[in-house]
Amino acid sequence: MKAQTLIGILFTLLSCRRISAGELAAKYGCSERTIFRYVDELTCAGIPIDVSRGSGGGIYISDAYKLPRGLLTREEAARTREAMLAMNEQLRDPALTAAIRKFEAQYRTERVGPSSFGNILVDSGSWGDEHRFSDKLALIDRAIAEAEELAIDYVDREGDRSHRRIRPHLLVLKQNVWYVYAWCLMRKEFRLFKLGRIRTIRRTGETFRRTPVSREDIPLSFWPAEGKTVFARFAIAPEALPYVQDWLGVESIVTADGVHTAEAALPDDESLIGKILSAGAGLKVLSPASLKKRVANEVRRLAAQYET
Repeated sequence: MKAQTLIGILFTLLSCRRISAGELAAKYGCSERTIFRYVDELTCAGIPIDVSRGSGGGIYISDAYKLPRGLLTREEAARTREAMLAMNEQLRDPALTAAIRKFEAQYRTERVGPSSFGNILVDSGSWGDEHRFSDKLALIDRAIAEAEELAIDYVDREGDRSHRRIRPHLLVLKQNVWYVYAWCLMRKEFRLFKLGRIRTIRRTGETFRRTPVSREDIPLSFWPAEGKTVFARFAIAPEALPYVQDWLGVESIVTADGVHTAEAALPDDESLIGKILSAGAGLKVLSPASLKKRVANEVRRLAAQYET
């Protein structure tokens, strides 16, 4: 992780003229003190990084500097290029595009696949999105870099719509779903906002002072409070197998004598019932009995809507 962060900081410095320690800290999820320690390590490695203080200061690297040709192997260079191209398919960021061009010019990387974007394509937008999701993602990324407040219309899990002002600090990609980790001025706390639930978004022109955040601060587990989980066992029909593989992961599924079952500890909330019913008749709850009863009650309630 440290090596990846060092390389990431180096590419960031190569792609932009000047950046503050706070911006780098927000981008890589660490403290400003850690950023300065990484900068010292890069300087000791022979990379001409300068740090200027005061208004208009920041961390920067000479435009004439080029990466040592032997820094990465041919395969490492190709994989790095693919990762940058895949991310740029989402962000469509001019600075990242410039970094890719510099990287390709330095390493003369060859395309190992038939496509213009390498062997990896990341697209978290919905079908027919026409890049609207990418535009939203790029706008938030720019607001993070410039420490600018955003105004959003947000729809929560209950379907309630609210207008929020947020101070974005970090973009999070979890299980192919994008979130923005931001300070919510309405709730007076840091929260994870799912990008797919943001209906509208606009820049406000108002800046803020970042709060240092670490990976441990971000609720990446997405689990509810202790005591609100249920250990469930399922029987899976062949037609529901792809759904359960996507939901619970292939490692949770056991196949014996052609019969598929799965076991998992899951958040015990109302969304769980919806997840189970989304698989249709191909997924059956084996245990616990309390969960079976809740699913059966919901099925009866749905059936009643169509019997009248």
